[in-house]
Amino acid sequence: MSTTTTQRPEQRTTPAGKTGRLDLGEGRRAALLLSPTFLVLALVVLYPLLSAFHQSLFGSQSGLDADGFVVEGDVFVGLGNYVQIFAGTDAARFYNALWNTTFFTFTTVTLEVIIGIAMAVAMNRAFRGRALLRASILVPWAIPTAVSGLLWRWMFQADGIVNTLTNQQVLWTAEGFAAQAAVIVAEVWKTAPFIGLLVLAGMQIIPEEVYEAAKLDGANAWRQFIAITLPLVRPALLVAVLFRLLDSLRMFDLPFVLIGPRKSSVETLSILAWDESNQLQYGTASAFSIILLLYVAVIAYVFITILGADVVGEKKPKVVRARRRAQDPPAHDAPSSEPTQTKVTR
Repeated sequence: MSTTTTQRPEQRTTPAGKTGRLDLGEGRRAALLLSPTFLVLALVVLYPLLSAFHQSLFGSQSGLDADGFVVEGDVFVGLGNYVQIFAGTDAARFYNALWNTTFFTFTTVTLEVIIGIAMAVAMNRAFRGRALLRASILVPWAIPTAVSGLLWRWMFQADGIVNTLTNQQVLWTAEGFAAQAAVIVAEVWKTAPFIGLLVLAGMQIIPEEVYEAAKLDGANAWRQFIAITLPLVRPALLVAVLFRLLDSLRMFDLPFVLIGPRKSSVETLSILAWDESNQLQYGTASAFSIILLLYVAVIAYVFITILGADVVGEKKPKVVRARRRAQDPPAHDAPSSEPTQTKVTR
């Protein structure tokens, strides 16, 4: 007679109370470590924001009182500045600037996404001089915006290189659609590499085995791009688009340097706020700034909540999740806490 004993591994458990205390301690430690950052953000973000909103409730006045003395200063007007912006004397100029801001933002970002993805696909391939191409593509992004505006202003002059090459006499730096086209071209030239590099970073984490399996299934290059590349780089692409949208909504320096101030065809909300503050109308300028802030917040909310842009990296990429599922043992192989079984044979 022989006896065979099978010892099953014991299942270790952690008391629920201890786990809760550990989570609470880690939360307090994280809050303590982040407290300096929160303090700095409160000083450089929250205080100017509250100050701007407070200033938007006041209006500047100047003139003579009943005795003939000069009266200057700010007077509390409540929401009067906002009423003037939406339905008063500033309404026409405000809606024009709002339209220009929206038009420039979505037009430039759309073109930047198309060109940036094309750049990323080209740079992701192995060829001689790829490192030089990746370094040179950073040049437009590294040039300061004011310098880019001056460069393109020189090219778009009446006797500039653009009119010389096209054999046309277009007033690019004046009013009208030509000025808008000049701003769009300069903006796309400068910032398309930014989206291209972010998309390239997302493409490089895709395993090559995925493409090899698709080739074995008969998928061509276009099908691989649609079914594999775009879905897997979607998180990085959404974050890049979100950053570009928020930056384009605040567009100021490029149209200001390239075309100039007080040009209705290229006047954005930021330029409008600057012009009001330049005329010492700080209340109206602050109101424009608050409206622009709310507009930017709405766009950010749409991208983060509706389109699912993973800004802080909480969502794990599909490739990582697939690898982890492959490494995890099946549920039926989990350790059991059943007693030891003994089998006796004769």
